[in-house]
Amino acid sequence: MNAHSVSITIVVDNQCGPGLTAEHGLALYIESEGKRILFDTGQGRALADNARALGIKLETIDTLVLSHGHYDHTGGLATVLHAAMADLYCHPGVTQPRYAIRNGGAKAIHMPHVAMAALDKVSEKRLHWVLEPVMLSPTIGISGPIPRQSDFEDTGGPFYLDPEGRRTDPLTDDMALYIQTALGLVVCVGCCHAGLVNTLNHVRRLNDNAPVFAVIGGFHLLHAGIRRLEQTIHALRVVTPHMVVPCHCTGEHAVAVLADALGQRVLPGAAGMTLRF
Repeated sequence: MNAHSVSITIVVDNQCGPGLTAEHGLALYIESEGKRILFDTGQGRALADNARALGIKLETIDTLVLSHGHYDHTGGLATVLHAAMADLYCHPGVTQPRYAIRNGGAKAIHMPHVAMAALDKVSEKRLHWVLEPVMLSPTIGISGPIPRQSDFEDTGGPFYLDPEGRRTDPLTDDMALYIQTALGLVVCVGCCHAGLVNTLNHVRRLNDNAPVFAVIGGFHLLHAGIRRLEQTIHALRVVTPHMVVPCHCTGEHAVAVLADALGQRVLPGAAGMTLRF
C-alpha cells in the first residue's frame, strides 16, 4: 500500500525564505493520508511565527514525532502540546542530560526544561515511547532505533552524557520517519546521528528493500572528513534517491560536495520550502 499524496513543508531550518525566521534547528510539517504530522520542533523561537506565516495551524496537528532529544529539535515541544491534542512519539532517551564539549568547555544541549515539563503533562494515552519500528498509518512509519553498521559513520560531534566528558553519548534515541509512496520511500531525518547511510539502509530493510525516492532533513556532515563524505556519496549512488534535500546540520561544505557529486538531485532545504510527492 502506498500513500496517494504527500506534502512536506520545512517550517524551521538554519536557512529560510522571505518573511520567515531562521534558527539552528529543524521542524517538518507533513500531510499525508489525512494525517497532520510535525516532525521535530526546532528550538522553539521560530516555530509558531513560521507556521503562521506558512498557513500551518499548529492546533490541527494530530501527531508529533521527535527524532532525538537535542534542544534544537525539541525546544518547541511545549508550544505544540499547548496548541494541539497531538499524540507524541519519541524514544525514552530524549530527556536525558546531554552535553557538547569543545575547546574544554561543556554546553548543555539536552531538551529544555520547559519542554520536559510539557512532556511530563502528556497523558499516557497520548504518549508513545518508541523502542522498535512502529507504523503511524498503513503508509507512514517510524524507524525506531537505528543499528550502527557502517564503519565510517559516527554521531557527528563531541557528544557526552555528562559535562566532564566521561560518558560518550551514543544517541541511541535517534530515529527517522518514512512514508511509502508509489515513487519509493520518502525519508525524513532529524540529524542522522546514527549516520545517513545507516538510516537509509535500516529504513529500506523495514520496507523489503524498497527504493528511496527522497530523503530530507539534517545529515550532520558538518564536521565530516573526506573519507566519510566519499563513502556517503558512494552509498547514495548505490541507493540512488531521486531527491536529496539537505537541511539544518548538514553543513555548507558537505552540501556543496553532495551537489557536485549528485548534481540536480540535491536540493538544499530552507524554511518555507514545500515538497509534494
